[in-house]
Amino acid sequence: MSKPLTGSSTDPESGDGWVYGPDETRYWGRYGAAGALIHDVDRGILLQHRVQWSHFGGTWGIPGGARHRDETAVAAALRECSEEAGVPAVDGTGIRLRASYVLDLGFWSYTTVLSDATTRLNAQVTDRESLEVAWVPLGSVDSLPLHPGFAASWPVLSEALGLQVTLVVDVANVVGSRPDGWWKDRSAAAQKFVARLGALAETGIDVGELDLPGTVGGTARRWWPQEILAVVEGQAKGDWIADVNAASDGAGPRVIAAAHDGDSAIVQATDETLGAPGHAEQKPDPVVIVVTADRELRGRVGRLGAQVRSPRWLLDKIPG
Repeated sequence: MSKPLTGSSTDPESGDGWVYGPDETRYWGRYGAAGALIHDVDRGILLQHRVQWSHFGGTWGIPGGARHRDETAVAAALRECSEEAGVPAVDGTGIRLRASYVLDLGFWSYTTVLSDATTRLNAQVTDRESLEVAWVPLGSVDSLPLHPGFAASWPVLSEALGLQVTLVVDVANVVGSRPDGWWKDRSAAAQKFVARLGALAETGIDVGELDLPGTVGGTARRWWPQEILAVVEGQAKGDWIADVNAASDGAGPRVIAAAHDGDSAIVQATDETLGAPGHAEQKPDPVVIVVTADRELRGRVGRLGAQVRSPRWLLDKIPG
């Protein structure tokens, strides 16, 4: 979080302190800094009005501040937002991660963590560094006196908020790509894989391995799919599907039990997602990534406009 213009912490684990660049410009955070850009589809983004004595006091920006030693950017961004605006909980309850963008100067870096509110978050001023915090409609952000760093990044960040990435997984094809005995109990093998697939909601995907439109890629480092659809068929279906879907908070996989064949269900899900209308305020630009090695299916979804990846591509990204 921003601090008075003098002094730094003597705690070696704390990142509080100034870093000076080659031109003597100073940046807050001995280990870099991070901030959280939280988007509520009905209210806009959460912004902080900074007190006058802070760095660039009087401007508006996202809640954020210095990273602690060995603290991840996501953890730092959520912690700072909780300390400065009362949301979200430090464990990320109430939000779904979307992307991380990094300004890397070599000697110092700032990471902006984009996320979507999954419930109505009640923000409030919770420390002395904020004059006020408010949900600002996207169309009104440019009318405010913005923090210079946030103003420079806002065009790309606002474009990123309009991108909807959906991962559609051919579960039978991916599970069948590894000879680990899956055929002994297809339902159990599918259930185990879907549970592992949920890890992507935490780890995200390296942006370099995605084909994102426009300038959205830019300085982005990781992207978390806004939706993960796992399609199962035949003997892999079971009562476990209802339990997984009931427990999903929107960040984890949603399982689709194919009524007939899995290929048709994947094509239908891809077609519906690519043609789905967005919210009245901002229509998402859909990107669909289908994971399968089936040549015919790859051609069918490719003609619809989907990107296609192999089972190995996905398996390499799932922990365990």
